[in-house]
Amino acid sequence: MTNDRSTETVDPYCLSDEAAVDLLSGTPWKRFAVMGDSFAAGVGGPCPGYADISWPERVAQALRGNVPDLAYLNTGEVGLRTRQVRETQLAKVLEFGPDLVNVATGGNDLFGPNPDLDAVEADLEEIYAALTARGAHVFAFTVADIFEAFPDFAEFRALVDRLNGRIRAVAERHGATLVDMWEHPVRTSPTLMSADGIHFSMEGHAVLAGEIIRNLSTATPATAPGRSA
Repeated sequence: MTNDRSTETVDPYCLSDEAAVDLLSGTPWKRFAVMGDSFAAGVGGPCPGYADISWPERVAQALRGNVPDLAYLNTGEVGLRTRQVRETQLAKVLEFGPDLVNVATGGNDLFGPNPDLDAVEADLEEIYAALTARGAHVFAFTVADIFEAFPDFAEFRALVDRLNGRIRAVAERHGATLVDMWEHPVRTSPTLMSADGIHFSMEGHAVLAGEIIRNLSTATPATAPGRSA
């Protein structure tokens, strides 16, 4: 692991460790879970000037700065589709009893003929409903519009846009915090993607973590159980 942060420290979309902890000061969460596919698992390649720390670890670290005994569970697994996430991870996460959960899934459902986005939304609906019924606050993020900067993947742009629409709809219905990355300026960075062309590099992880923390810091009392006004 490299701790080189020479670029990260001057990147306006990133947060220092101190700033991240400060933004989450006063938030109520003590049990943090991440579930989904490789994006949940934190897969990503190195990027010069950015520390090799995945976005889930960055968020957990910031939460732990205020709650040293934070309980943290990550069930993310590479290659899973949304139904598989629901079938193999939801029970484990519910048993863990989180008060804050990220659900990161849907991308793998776009591969293959005739992606069924109705099924994806239905599975997301079931996941969110089960989590919020237990009092957990859910947050999600949309996929960035990388397709101008990385035209080799342009054929997926319309599908990704439609998937994002489903994520937004489910998040809105359940009062989830939505981190909308679709039009984020980082989408045009030439070093945003890992060598595999699928996952964010550590630049993307650092920026995504910053946006997650900023959004969670402004979660309202209605969507952050136990937080006072």
